[in-house]
Amino acid sequence: MKTISIRLPEQYIHDIEEACKQEVLDKGTMLRKLIGDALREYWIKKAFQSYAEGKVSLWKAARMAGITYRGALEELKKRNIPFRYEKEDLDADIKWAMK
Repeated sequence: MKTISIRLPEQYIHDIEEACKQEVLDKGTMLRKLIGDALREYWIKKAFQSYAEGKVSLWKAARMAGITYRGALEELKKRNIPFRYEKEDLDADIKWAMK
């Protein structure tokens, strides 16, 4: 692991200290948890933004987000993003099923 230093507003420091008390964690562990959660959410958000814009398939969005296809379907529902299933998708699924 590497060490990094950053400047944070007093309110963030207060909120982090409160979260540490709630979770009974030290600051380093809490910050790693918060940053990890925020990064996971960032990648999921970017992946599903690309999916919603039609830039990637749902399979690709799932891979980008680091989740399963089933998890991706759940994310669509959670984020109110419509599921796209076009004729090319149906053709590919039929071709795959006929193998």
